Amino acid sequence: MPRLKTKWYQAGLRFECSQCGNCCGGAPGYVWVTRDDVKKISEFLGKKDGQLDKSQIRRVGLRHSLTEKPGGDCIFLKRENGKSMCGIYPVRPIQCRTWPFWGGNLKSPDSWNEASIGCPGMGEGKLHNFVHIEELRIKT
Repeated sequence: MPRLKTKWYQAGLRFECSQCGNCCGGAPGYVWVTRDDVKKISEFLGKKDGQLDKSQIRRVGLRHSLTEKPGGDCIFLKRENGKSMCGIYPVRPIQCRTWPFWGGNLKSPDSWNEASIGCPGMGEGKLHNFVHIEELRIKT
């Protein structure tokens, strides 16, 4: 009978958002959104048509991404009093909801440690168990 391969984070990992905004700003990138995400965000913002305007969403090939402010911050990132907050937090896209438990960050302890250089919440706070981490990893 084959042995199941254990993952290096089998005992869980600590993470608690410090509201630094590093995952939502800085270098340009993509925050991928589905049609369902767009509809939820639009409704959350009080729009009746289920759409986002061109200042909030852009087409990238066959996909869509949230736009960025000059400097790379997500269009919905708000910075106040040294803290960063998501303006659409309750309906944020799956990519945002699953940070930092992305496959690339979970490849190895080195990958996790490298990502944690820019994320002070990694390795801190609440212990997320293996099952929860895997549920989030699979969603991405």
